[in-house]
Parts: sequence; structure tokens; C-alpha cells
Amino acid sequence: MTLSPLDDYPVHQIAETIRHVGTSDRNFYDRYYFNCHPGLDGDTDPLFLIIGLGQYPNLGVCDGFAVLRRGDDHIVFRASRALGEDRMDLSVGPLRIEILEGLHRLRVVLDPSTEAPDLSFDLVFESDGPANLEARHFHRQLERVTFDTQRFVQTGTWSGSLTVDGEVRPVTADTWRGNRDRSWGVRPVGEAEPPGRKADPALAASQNFFWIYSIMQFGDYSIVTVIQEDQQGRRIVEDATRVWSDRTREPEWLGRPDHELTFVPGTREVATGTLHFRRPGAPGEPDRVLSVTCEPVLPHYLGVGTGYGLEQDWRHGMWQGELVVQGLREKVSAIEPWKKMLCPVDNLARFTVSEDGDSRTGAGLFEVAVIGPHQRYGFTGIGDVAP
Repeated sequence: MTLSPLDDYPVHQIAETIRHVGTSDRNFYDRYYFNCHPGLDGDTDPLFLIIGLGQYPNLGVCDGFAVLRRGDDHIVFRASRALGEDRMDLSVGPLRIEILEGLHRLRVVLDPSTEAPDLSFDLVFESDGPANLEARHFHRQLERVTFDTQRFVQTGTWSGSLTVDGEVRPVTADTWRGNRDRSWGVRPVGEAEPPGRKADPALAASQNFFWIYSIMQFGDYSIVTVIQEDQQGRRIVEDATRVWSDRTREPEWLGRPDHELTFVPGTREVATGTLHFRRPGAPGEPDRVLSVTCEPVLPHYLGVGTGYGLEQDWRHGMWQGELVVQGLREKVSAIEPWKKMLCPVDNLARFTVSEDGDSRTGAGLFEVAVIGPHQRYGFTGIGDVAP
């Protein structure tokens, strides 16, 4: 067994060196996600930057990406390398993450490169509230555990600079917002595995992925919600929490989340949405209901080119070689419709929350995936679209 610098810290959880995790499941992963935008007030040319970096200990791979949506441009940087021994090495090619202050300040850098010359940045994320630990995500399909993950999320501000096509754009904390998350555990990654019993056409036809993940920033608090349902609407995971910027206040459970979505005709893209959070009242008192309307402003097709499974030759955790760095670019209008349908859409969205007769607006992430059948919205198969 090979030691690494992290073994000098008292953080071991099992009788192994830190570089070996507590399961031999090939799909174990440990990753970072960030998003960054200049707000929606008065900005006639919104953009949305998403960054990810993951380690896959049982596959021996570390990879990362940055993808920018700006107007009709979809600009991708991606890189992959051999994982190596040092788990504190949060870099892959020109992309790196620096933990400046745990659970508060992180620096994310993409140095200019010849392989991906269109995009670079040097950005610092600073939290505006505490990190929120979400509900554990566990799902079993037939006999196999496919999801067993834990995640925390945190909202904040960004500062630094973003360079696109050689033009440097200052990023200032007074207007630039976003969220980050850290997740780890088991979920499908890398090359497709032998399907086994899932090759049964009847079973395959019933597979769905209905997912809403939204992080809404409202100034002195944020709302975090996650919903995953099977095709009948039964919940696999759900969570709805208000996280106060005042770190002395405990997070507030908002109750059961529910959704009302309308779709752009001929697609499965969300046109509008409303989320309702219902918390049961005490005996003799009405339930408390908080509602948020969701207005997608800029859809970001996160899965295109970044490794989420659409391209057979580049997936998270897939072995590419000792070090591979690539840049991709295409027009959003030219992205094939089937790709848009088969990946989560990270919408930069405007939110309006109504509570106790008052309302306020905010902005943030409204991530939605409606893949496969879902009875409530009338989708009976993988290829159905809204009328």
C-alpha cells in the first residue's frame, strides 16, 4: 500500500490508507460541482458557467470539465488523467481547485491552454451561508445498488476574472452568484457495464429518470430542493430546506416538495414551473404552504461534451490515458435534439417566492431531467415529447 500526504491527518474511516475507499464498487466517485453567473438583474446577455472535477478511486481516473453557455455558444473544456496516489491533488491538466478555507472559500482556476483556447478563468468562491447536508440518495434497481451517495450544497458569491475568446471579463462579488456542491458515493460512471437482467426489453422500457434539483438564492436565505421520482411518481429521494445566511440559525425544513411543470411544445424542456412546499400544521391548524414560481432564463445542456454519458468516447471515470486535454465548441441551436432530451438541463432561472402574503425574487439553478416514462406528465416512453 502506498501512503499519501493525506494519511498524515486523522481522517481514516477504515483500516486502509486514505487512497483506498471502503468499497470495491467500480462506481465509487468523489467530486466537485460549481456554477457561476452574473445575476439576472439588468443583464441582457446572461451567461452560465459550470465546472466539475471528480476522482474515481477504483477506476484510477481523475477528470474535470468546464462548460460555458453564452448566447448560442456551448464551449467545453475537458481533461482526464491517471489518478495517482495523492488525493489532495485537485488538478487535471490546466484545471485545478484550491481549498482556501474549508466550507467557505475555494479557488477554481482554468489556465489558458492550446488544446482549449476559447475559455479560461481564475475565480474565488466565497460562501454566503453554511453548507447544507442533503438527504442521502439511495436507489436499487433489481439486485444492484445504483445510487448510494451523500452531498452537501452551498451558495455564495464569485470574484476574479473570466476570459472568453480572448476577452477578459471581471467577476465581482457584488453581482456574481452561484452554488457549489460536493458529492461522493456510488453512482453509474465510466463505460457501460454488461447489462445482465436489465437487457430484458420490458424492464428497459420501464426505466425512467425524473429529477428536479434547484438551488434558489434570495439574499438572506437560500432554498434547496431535490426530487427524484419513478414513472408512477413514487419518491426515491426528496428534500426541501431553507438555509439562512445567518449561520446562527438552524436550517428550516420546508415540508414535502411538489411540482407543477409545463413544457415547451415538441420537447421535454421546461417552459415554466412551480414548486410547492407543504409542512403539516399542528392539530387544528392549517398546513403551511410556501410556493415558488420558476422561470427558466438560460438552459444549459450540462451533459453535452462533459462526460455525463451522452458520448460513447468520453464519460466520467473513463480511462483516456495518462493525461488528455480537449476543447469542444458548438452552437446550442445545432445540438441534436436527442441529446437535449437525454441529459439534465441546468437552467439559470429566476424565482419568485410567495410566503405569508409577501413575495420576493431571486436567481439560481433549476436543474430538470424528465427522461423515459412519467405518468403525471403523459410521457409513456423515451421518445415522447410535449404536445
